[in-house]
Amino acid sequence: MKSLLYIGNKLSDHGYTSTSIETLGTFLEGEGFHVYYASSKKNKVLRMLEMIVKTIKYSKNVDYVLIDTYSTKNFWYALVISQLCRILNLKYIPNLHGGNLPNRILRSRFFSRLIFNNAYINIAPSYYLFEAFKKNGYTNLKYIPSTIETQLYTTPSKEFKAPKILWVRSFAKIYNPLMAVKVFIKIKEIFPEAKISMVGPKKDESHIKTLKYVKKNNVEVVFTGKLSKKEWIKLSKEYNVFINTTHFDNTPISVIEALALGLPVVSTNVGGIPYLLEHNVNALLVNDDDITEMTNQINRLFTEPNLAQNLAEKGKESIKIFDWELVKKQWIELLI
Repeated sequence: MKSLLYIGNKLSDHGYTSTSIETLGTFLEGEGFHVYYASSKKNKVLRMLEMIVKTIKYSKNVDYVLIDTYSTKNFWYALVISQLCRILNLKYIPNLHGGNLPNRILRSRFFSRLIFNNAYINIAPSYYLFEAFKKNGYTNLKYIPSTIETQLYTTPSKEFKAPKILWVRSFAKIYNPLMAVKVFIKIKEIFPEAKISMVGPKKDESHIKTLKYVKKNNVEVVFTGKLSKKEWIKLSKEYNVFINTTHFDNTPISVIEALALGLPVVSTNVGGIPYLLEHNVNALLVNDDDITEMTNQINRLFTEPNLAQNLAEKGKESIKIFDWELVKKQWIELLI
């Protein structure tokens, strides 16, 4: 069986949300691939150094180097490792992530071409990124969707008497957690018995800003911190609507998981979201940071007969294409 070196941020042991390196990497190991990883170092400089060292160390042992590629600081990890792979004559595969990556390839055209034009293949986990890269002249592309194990997600029956809102994401500026609280305050004016739980680790100052806003407005919000997948799936049974407030997005696994759990989803319509969700079909969509409209759409779930149930059923049906049992065939075909 083939061997891989997977380059990415393997940081869940440090309190961060699991990323593709841990989920996809584990899935590939389950299919018999031998997978080396870099890096789990919390310090960014040490992480970069370990990525370089392991790329050199395993250069004679691996068939491919898989590189999680994002639009922010991690873009530079991908640049360094991809060019090192070229020197070492290694086939490397950027695994594209991040709703703002289409802007990065415009802002950093030269470096983007170094990475993506010289790749063995670029994997786009959404049609949003596939089309953005294709539009910018990249042809060595393949669409392989993000993946979950759908059998892990049960759908207990829900009551839709009052909003019980669930928000699951890292507390980072791009995910706009403050919007969730502002929406909840407005929802409480309509449904005094409404509640909200916000799940996710701290990533930047947005966590402190959200806490301060909650305290200032004297509103009750449950902050769970980071939860394991098993823990937040269990918690989801107590909630009946999932909101996604992000400014930028690709194809967020948390939203796919919410659909798999039978939760009606209300989301900002940004980045790759319209490639995943369709308004009034499998979710409800609003403009970026539109607090009033998100409040209105949540209200619809509890005032329009059968809307919530219909969205939940269509949502669960729409994510079957992300099941690992289907997706793995494309990875195996690519890597064998």
